[in-house]
Amino acid sequence: MLATTDGIVLHFIKYGESSVIATIFTREYGKQSFMVNAARSRTSKNKSGILQPLFLVNIVAYEKQSREIQRAKEIRISRTYQNIPFEVVKSTQAIFIAEILYKTINEQESYPEIYDFIQNSLLYFDLMEKGVSNFHLWFLLRLTKYLGFLPDTSFVGEGWFDLQKGVVVAFEPQQSMFMHKHATQVFMDLAVLKINELSDFSISRKMRDYLLEHLIKYYRLHFENLGEIKSLKVLRELFN
Repeated sequence: MLATTDGIVLHFIKYGESSVIATIFTREYGKQSFMVNAARSRTSKNKSGILQPLFLVNIVAYEKQSREIQRAKEIRISRTYQNIPFEVVKSTQAIFIAEILYKTINEQESYPEIYDFIQNSLLYFDLMEKGVSNFHLWFLLRLTKYLGFLPDTSFVGEGWFDLQKGVVVAFEPQQSMFMHKHATQVFMDLAVLKINELSDFSISRKMRDYLLEHLIKYYRLHFENLGEIKSLKVLRELFN
């Protein structure tokens, strides 16, 4: 059966001499793997060029539920980015976010709420001029809502974010998985920001790195198989 859906590219690997297997988060069918034949051949019209991290595509595929890898009949760009592929800060963040999504989204079923969140965030990010360097922090924090472990940052006053409990607490935790008080306040400020307010959110490089480190620790508590995040080193070097 032929099926058509929009998707967000998460990952692809080479297969054979000219084909690729692309992992794409689709709006209609969740996370799916697609065989794209002749994607790297001279006559392919550069199919592999559109299978870059977080590119927005439209797919026509031969859908068969019993098959782990679907076969793509057609794949094309659905929404064209103006800046992400060409600006190193944005493209590096896109690679990092794609790796996180690839390792945390497992559902092979429709999840339009998270799909729309990701797509709308990326389209806004593509056109952002200020606040770009903190987008990945905002995105990771917001993504927890859709993955089911949104932190409780409603605490009033000074506190510590306890990663194990997922809440801001009044007393310093006895274990090591927490943010110090100053970082917790910045984290609480970030938690209430809308994406269009990132342009006014200014933090130091040291604080950005600290928040990212602890956000990843927080993710690891919920995804034991998160493993090494290969793009993290490049992201840190970029901002350093």
